[in-house]
Amino acid sequence: MEQNLTWTDFEKVEMRVGTIVEANDFPAARKPAYQLVIDFGTEIGIRKSSAQITKRYTKEALIGKQIVAVVNFPKKQIGNFMSECLVLGSVGLDNDIVLLTSDSKVENGLRIG
Repeated sequence: MEQNLTWTDFEKVEMRVGTIVEANDFPAARKPAYQLVIDFGTEIGIRKSSAQITKRYTKEALIGKQIVAVVNFPKKQIGNFMSECLVLGSVGLDNDIVLLTSDSKVENGLRIG
């Protein structure tokens, strides 16, 4: 089940910290999801993402939350929405997702390594 990566492989993945600045319902999604707008700082800027995190989080609770996302995947069309990054979280039973966050406030755009 495990496939080993090289250090070079890992270095290709751009995981960054960003702050959610907007969270909206996404009624066109096949599974319950939010449309997120995330600020990754001046180098990367604002990115959008769709996230199936409605079981655990309200839209209001997401505003201002710092999360971890992969920012160098190709854009992905999800219904009528273009997702520009992949928000990371642990996936539990029945798709119960807990977002990966920073335990202290840090600068938006910092790389995870």
